[in-house]
Amino acid sequence: MTLKRLVLIFVLTPIAVLLAVSALFSSWQEPQFQSRLELYQTNIALQAQAWQSEDSGDDNLQAIREAILGEQPLESATKQYQEARQSVQANLDKVNNKLAQLRSQSEITLTPPKPLPDAPPTTKTSKQGQQQLQQSLKQLQKLLAELDLRLGILQAQQGQTDTALKTWSELQQRSDINPEFGQTAAVLSGLWSNPPRILPNAQQPIQKNLEGWFRSTALVQLYQLQQRQDALSAVKAAQKESSAQAVLKLAVIGTIPTLAALIGLILLILLFAQRLLKGKASLLAQNADIPWSTPWDGETVLQVFIIGFFFMGQIFVPLVISVLPIPRPIVDVRLQAFSVLVSYILVALGALLVLYFSLKRFFPLPEFWFRFRFQDNWFLWGLGGYCTALPIVVVVSLINQQLWQGQGGSNPLLQLALESQDGVALGIFFFTAAIAAPFFEEILFRGFLLPSLTRYLPVWGAILISSLLFAIAHLSLSEILPLTALGIVLGVVYTRSRNLLAPMLLHSLWNSGTLLSLFVLGSN
Repeated sequence: MTLKRLVLIFVLTPIAVLLAVSALFSSWQEPQFQSRLELYQTNIALQAQAWQSEDSGDDNLQAIREAILGEQPLESATKQYQEARQSVQANLDKVNNKLAQLRSQSEITLTPPKPLPDAPPTTKTSKQGQQQLQQSLKQLQKLLAELDLRLGILQAQQGQTDTALKTWSELQQRSDINPEFGQTAAVLSGLWSNPPRILPNAQQPIQKNLEGWFRSTALVQLYQLQQRQDALSAVKAAQKESSAQAVLKLAVIGTIPTLAALIGLILLILLFAQRLLKGKASLLAQNADIPWSTPWDGETVLQVFIIGFFFMGQIFVPLVISVLPIPRPIVDVRLQAFSVLVSYILVALGALLVLYFSLKRFFPLPEFWFRFRFQDNWFLWGLGGYCTALPIVVVVSLINQQLWQGQGGSNPLLQLALESQDGVALGIFFFTAAIAAPFFEEILFRGFLLPSLTRYLPVWGAILISSLLFAIAHLSLSEILPLTALGIVLGVVYTRSRNLLAPMLLHSLWNSGTLLSLFVLGSN
């Protein structure tokens, strides 16, 4: 065995595995992005329900509104917020318990009764762990306070005034909250008390710490008590305008994916029926058992992924970025978007260069390797694959949410795209997620890894393992199951079409749909 192989297998690979496991474990302490996304959608539904109560003479229009919003939007929103609150509280308890354990371990380590050779002093790693937990704790405490402010308004609007007052009172009594949230809770308690109390400068905390439907509802209550008719009319007019826009947003983010998922479900039924009736002559069986001719072994695969993908993405590129003269932390959203794009392109170029030099000695490659054919049915495979992936991934995601209960982390790019309303930044995010990512990741995972695995596994096994590694590479525990499901569909599309353009199109459509939904939700 050569020195190169020894270093690759016994040094670099274990290091990469340990770092990946560490990153996955740390993501367990982070909140799942899906929970925040659902609340954004709930907030838009609340804005839209104001439009539902007007122009009720048109039965067709009313039916459309109910189909989009549901029959009881306030009750549905309350349930959503209560579930979100329970999840945040559970995660808050976990973080507090973990912090308490780390502190007790630190105390034991710092003051041992007797020096022990196997008991190291408090390390930098444990301090970093405590800092991360403290940061997570503050974020969860802030989120819990925001949820309580909004939940109280929902309860008050449904006539549950005593429950709302209790919610705000408990919020004010918590010692861990920002004083601003306590002040806002006091203002809201005063507005809905009997008799009502209007605190000085009541408008300021409402406008600062509430948004959307919650802000306008609190302002309406305030202006009615103050008998400020001009301000009340302005808020109601703004409510009416935003409610119509909210209905349109819900239609965009709900109707289009639902129709695509319905088409996908029909396609799945037809494909499986064809498979049962026609057997190996069906589309699903096309190329299903034909492996690639692979002239290299597992060492080359390890070399590409350990050196080209992992060390480029986790060590080399972050090190290069860290020494650049860039002000930190990056506050400007355009600079954030540009930094993400540059980092991604550097990782992609590095990995593709390692891939090229690893395979150069095997040129010319056998047939079907890295195949791009524009005069083919790749478009139908990609579009059909996108539609069929939707119902599959949605079902897997629902199961996944029950498993992780709002924890497990998410891609940080999603949060940036959700909160950014800058056109240039969104354009950069779109290029990164919908063009650069599908091109690079499909070449690496479907174009190289999946066919390479068919040297050792049947095609279905290569699809499964490459999909799992594709999911793990995103380094978020909560995304492993959904991304594995998506990877399986990508793998099936590629193995059947034998054209990389097909999974690239599917991947691009998936990321584009996600970004479109985030843009619409974030524009609330």
